[in-house]
Amino acid sequence: MPEEAKWYVIHTYSGYENKVASNLAKTVENRQLHDLIQQVLVPTETVKEIKDDKEREVERKIFPGYVLVKMVLTDESWYIVRNIRGCTGFVGPSSKPIPLTPNEVARLGVEKKEVKVSYGVGDSVKIIAGPLEGFVGVVSEVDKEKNRVRVTVSMFGRETPVELELNQAESIE
Repeated sequence: MPEEAKWYVIHTYSGYENKVASNLAKTVENRQLHDLIQQVLVPTETVKEIKDDKEREVERKIFPGYVLVKMVLTDESWYIVRNIRGCTGFVGPSSKPIPLTPNEVARLGVEKKEVKVSYGVGDSVKIIAGPLEGFVGVVSEVDKEKNRVRVTVSMFGRETPVELELNQAESIE
């Protein structure tokens, strides 16, 4: 059984990112290689752009010229990816594929991990990490998608809103 799939970065001709991703997805579908090449991704972000005094949202590539692929690296999967039209090779020394570290994958936000939260809006929480460790506050907002929680903390006699990661606070029983 092949080892666990990891994320790799493919270098492409500029402007060919979507074409490379769709061609790779078609090749995987046609050859039934879902167990080797599991996911193909072109990282994008939505940006507001003002043109001709009109504001509109535009989808822009975060890394132009690159495509992310989650795959099990074998000779067959390497050959298939390397020979997609528009692909110039893998990112790494002498085109030798180097997988992204778990920390890099987390920072890119490629894989969403479900965080279980034991508190909700209006609950009292204790901050367990960061510069405000030990403070107690009340939750005013929880955003699971962005992994953020807004807590109102009493500091120097004033109510101060603080934004934390979900794992930096725990509910007080």
